[in-house]
Amino acid sequence: MRIRATVAVATGALALSALAVPATQAAPADDRPAAPAYGSATHQGAAAAPKGKARAAADAPVISKAVVNGGKPIVVGTTAVKKVSVSITASHPSGIAAADAIIWIGSSLDDPDAFGFVADAPFTCKAASTTTTSTCTQTIDVDPLWLVNSDTRTWNVGVWTGSKDGYDTQNDKFGKTSLQRLSRLDVNAAPEPVKKGGTITVTGKLSRANWETGTYKGYATQSVQLQFRKKTSSTYSTVKTVKTSTTGTLKTTTKATVDGYWRWNFAGTSTTPAVIPAGDFVDVK
Repeated sequence: MRIRATVAVATGALALSALAVPATQAAPADDRPAAPAYGSATHQGAAAAPKGKARAAADAPVISKAVVNGGKPIVVGTTAVKKVSVSITASHPSGIAAADAIIWIGSSLDDPDAFGFVADAPFTCKAASTTTTSTCTQTIDVDPLWLVNSDTRTWNVGVWTGSKDGYDTQNDKFGKTSLQRLSRLDVNAAPEPVKKGGTITVTGKLSRANWETGTYKGYATQSVQLQFRKKTSSTYSTVKTVKTSTTGTLKTTTKATVDGYWRWNFAGTSTTPAVIPAGDFVDVK
């Protein structure tokens, strides 16, 4: 669920229907939907300090770890909602009753321009061998409909936990994660078959998700390796490095000496993940 940090309750479905944004195009940055806050703002009843007890740091649960998407960047395409796993480990003498998390960007959650995603369902907490420590898990849906291309950056991870006797801890910048735009890469080697020693032309295109148009757009001036493996081998070797054109296309020529597979290998960037297509077989006569 996408959230605007300071606006109160609205479900993802309500936000979508209110804006009526076409599914093939992302919402403009200033039109992204509002949704509930997370943590203490959502769990006030369950996590309020017990009557007669002073709230102190020593009373609060201790959050030891939060892992988002298995520690890997969150890679999002143009249409499919990405389900991102979140795991929070915390401890308290009375045990852990609940947890919550948010992934967000902005200077602070009080900033009206801050945006983020929260879970649509409560976290499930499971106690370890000692009942004082629990690991709480849930998924957060990241919908490309509400993303803009500049969202490919570092995001804050905010976490909250509530103890069984009513104390809570919240850290809006507990950790970091990042979003990347899903990449695609294809390859074609021709002619097939080719005479031994003949020239083959290897083409392809590197593209990545454009969240603002809901399409894939060519990734310009990126270095991509041309690789080859013999039919009798399981290992690819790099033949040369080629840069994509302004539209993301790739084209080069090379000599064919033995049967084998040709492929492109893109190592990725901070905003775009690595991608390697299956090799294209060329029969050498």
